Amino acid sequence: MAQDTLLRELQDPWYRLCLSLLGGDGERASDATQETALRVLRQIAEFRGESQLRTWTFGIAVNVCRELRRQKPLGGLEADQIVHSSDLPQDAAAQRSEESAALQQALTGLPQRQREAIVLRFFEELSVEQTAQAMQCAAGTVKATVHQALRSLREKLSELV
Repeated sequence: MAQDTLLRELQDPWYRLCLSLLGGDGERASDATQETALRVLRQIAEFRGESQLRTWTFGIAVNVCRELRRQKPLGGLEADQIVHSSDLPQDAAAQRSEESAALQQALTGLPQRQREAIVLRFFEELSVEQTAQAMQCAAGTVKATVHQALRSLREKLSELV
């Protein structure tokens, strides 16, 4: 019963994460979400509580996405993946959609590791320490990677806008 609750609570966050890391490909994100759930269930006995359960499972999802990316390179990201603008006035919605598309284009151009750091840190709102645990690296590495990614995003966005 606890496993059902765990899967229900984390399925949507896993899917969002996988969708972001797999270029907006919903089918691949669904596959990655299912594989993440299977691995979590198989490995739950190995969870030692050194991090939050959510962070630990995000690390599994990141690894699943890395494996899928090695199998098949990414396509483009969906422009509406970040911003859902259906509730905005039409002019604001159009501008928001353009901004979202520009951001997604810039994210697509980032190296995989930088994209992972940005998605985990800002889209999933993990702390630096949680992001480091999910990415299996040091907190200093996350800080440096995020700094590099933000610099690259600024440059790419200034070119696009």
